Amino acid sequence: MSVIKQLSPRLANQIAAGEVVERPASVIKELLENSIDAGSTQIDVEVEAGGTKLIKVRDNGIGIDKDDLPLALARHATSKIYHLDDLEAVASLGFRGEALASISSVSRLTLTSNQNTSGPGWCVTAEGIDMHTSVKAAAHQRGTTIEVRDLFFNTPARKKFLRTERTEFTKIDEIVKRLALCNFAVGFQLVHNGRVIHTFKPATTQAEMERRVAQICGPNFMQQSLFVDIERMGLRLWGWMGLPTFSRSQADLQHFFVNGRMIRDRVVTHAVKQAYQDVLYHGRHPAYALYLELDPATVDVNVHPTKHEVRFRDGRSVHDFLYRSLHRTIADVRPSGDTLSTVAPESQVAEQAPTQGHMPLWQNRERPSFDSAQQLQAYGQLHPHNSDHQSGGESGAAGFAYQGGVNDVAGGLQAGTSAYGGMPAGLAESSAMPSIADHSDPESPPLGFAVAQLHGIYILAENAEGLVLVDMHAAHERITYERLKLAWDGEGLKPQPLLVPISMAVSEGEADMAEEHASILAQLGVELERVGPESMLIRQVPNLLKDADVESLVRDIISDLIQHGSSSRVLEQHNELLSTMACHGSVRANRRLTIPEMNALLRDMEHTERSGQCNHGRPTWTRLTLSELDKLFLRGR
Repeated sequence: MSVIKQLSPRLANQIAAGEVVERPASVIKELLENSIDAGSTQIDVEVEAGGTKLIKVRDNGIGIDKDDLPLALARHATSKIYHLDDLEAVASLGFRGEALASISSVSRLTLTSNQNTSGPGWCVTAEGIDMHTSVKAAAHQRGTTIEVRDLFFNTPARKKFLRTERTEFTKIDEIVKRLALCNFAVGFQLVHNGRVIHTFKPATTQAEMERRVAQICGPNFMQQSLFVDIERMGLRLWGWMGLPTFSRSQADLQHFFVNGRMIRDRVVTHAVKQAYQDVLYHGRHPAYALYLELDPATVDVNVHPTKHEVRFRDGRSVHDFLYRSLHRTIADVRPSGDTLSTVAPESQVAEQAPTQGHMPLWQNRERPSFDSAQQLQAYGQLHPHNSDHQSGGESGAAGFAYQGGVNDVAGGLQAGTSAYGGMPAGLAESSAMPSIADHSDPESPPLGFAVAQLHGIYILAENAEGLVLVDMHAAHERITYERLKLAWDGEGLKPQPLLVPISMAVSEGEADMAEEHASILAQLGVELERVGPESMLIRQVPNLLKDADVESLVRDIISDLIQHGSSSRVLEQHNELLSTMACHGSVRANRRLTIPEMNALLRDMEHTERSGQCNHGRPTWTRLTLSELDKLFLRGR
């Protein structure tokens, strides 16, 4: 008797269903993707009992021909690919032809379709162990309707692992919202137990798209997000990224789509995390809805049965493009009125005249007493032994203007100097304050003009919108940190040869990777020499990190190269050290600043990248509008 036997079609489909159909939400995903591929402009989803009793998906797509209906429920039958070349450049959401066959093997499935606007449609069902199909006429409009009843009725072992009705419907709700978030031209309606849950109308304009995103992600997300649209080297990234101040305690508002397909990818996640790392508070997660478009031939979507993961042909280029695009967008955020907004990159601003509107009008007005550069120059000429400020253990001189190298800056910080040190009373009195009319001028600076200092911690300023409150230490910390980074970028990564090379045991694969990426390591200031199949010597490291745990640093770099094709370990550790230096070199609490000093700090904030957060991700400023203040004091009631 033969030991090897061929499985029956139903059993083979049930095994395949274990990969495709995990829960009712998996069925919804597959059916909705088929409807989208069919060119539908309206899809209605109806479920009962969390999808375990009934799942019904109806669309107005192109429909299925009568002769093709039996094949629609057959395994490995598809209209999406015909040749191997088609598989290497898949542009549709579904393509393998397993979904309907797998679903029909673990449920009672009925598929009704019509390709014409008039005339009868046709209905197909699959029955029996051999999955024989039967086709009969049925009344139906143009499009397709699929009913899936009693999911897992014939596989009780799978059914007992389902969660409560509420949990299963929550998963379905998430799938519908995610697909609605990346298919704006399609209208969606979700009904559960006879009650309409969501209705998303087709969106064609950006305003309509933003309305849908607000429906799904919440109005607060849209109010505190930036629209980004960047295209370079055949890659396009567009969508909405939340401001750093709109961070989350968990990664529950992160939507990323590649060519219209919702995915979870380590390269993407790492790039986005890196872009936000300098502005997010510890343990917080960014929120975003981003869309990456690229040549389908450069991305493999057939690496996972559920198609949630993809593989990029050049993952390093994709990673760098995502990181640089998002990092630059966050860096260009500046205070503007009552919100944070982006400004044009400095290179673009330099090329265009201020009269074109790329530079705020208030910068062209004559305010000699509040010009930041002039005030900093004046601070540099102050007497360093002002008794009013030596009591805090800090010098009153503005020791540096960040024109030297990073070592000069570091020396200034270690000496306790500050760009906002003491100011002699005579100079403070000679700096004329703007009038109240200037404060209410709509062309006044976004952060307004300083009015007072509260408990030596907060700066109170008045702008055209109302009251601005600034944490002076956090704000100055960010300003100092960004200038330190600029100074460091000017000098570059200086390598430090080790007097005694450090021997490190690695795997053969890690050693091969280090040799292959020797040029990248050299750019990071690291030099490795292979002395054996599984042994390497560390001969030089970046100068600023010579006292760090060198071996752990190198191991982490190699690990990043293996996973992502690049590494930011050196940059992260440099930034941590510069952040610490900036923290110690910034003005402290209970430090009394004069009005001109406070105004100079406000002007610097308006020109500093990422000035909305300090180095540790804490907010640096907030505002209360006049309407909010009137509401607080019940004015007008």
